Amino acid sequence: MDLSSLKPPAGQKHRRKRVGRGMGSGLGKTSTRGHKGARSISGYSIMRGFEGGQMPLHRRLPKRGFTNIFKKQYAIINLRDLENLDGDNFTIDSLTELGLIKKLGDGLKVLGTGEITRRIVVEAHIFSKSAAEKIAKAGGEAKVIGAEAA
Repeated sequence: MDLSSLKPPAGQKHRRKRVGRGMGSGLGKTSTRGHKGARSISGYSIMRGFEGGQMPLHRRLPKRGFTNIFKKQYAIINLRDLENLDGDNFTIDSLTELGLIKKLGDGLKVLGTGEITRRIVVEAHIFSKSAAEKIAKAGGEAKVIGAEAA
C-alpha cells in the first residue's frame, strides 16, 4: 500500500452540479431558480438577518440599558494580596512581574479588602477610601500616580 493507491470511501465525493448548460442537461432554462421572485434574478444576495419579510429578530427584541462609552476599566488589587507578598515597595512594574496584574487597562486601583499589618508603600492610579486608610494606619504610604498632572 502506498499514497498513490489511496482513494476516498464510496459516496464521499460528489460531482458539482453544473447548471445553465442547456435544456439537454436537465438543469437548463431557469437553472434550479424557479420562475420570477427575488431569488431568481442575477446578482441577488440576501440581506443579513433577513427572515423572508418577517420582522427580523434584531428588530423584535426590545432596546434595553445603556452603555457608558467613557467607562474606565481598572486593574484591581486588594490589600490581602499585598499582605501575602514579600517586600514593602510596590509599583505597577513590580506587581506585573509578580503576575498580580495581567491587563492594566486605564490604571491600577487598590481596594481595601483584607488587612495590612506592616508598613508598605504602594503606587497606584486610584485608591479606595478604606484602602488608603488601612495603609496609612499601618504606617505606610499610598502614592497616587498621575495626581501631579491633574
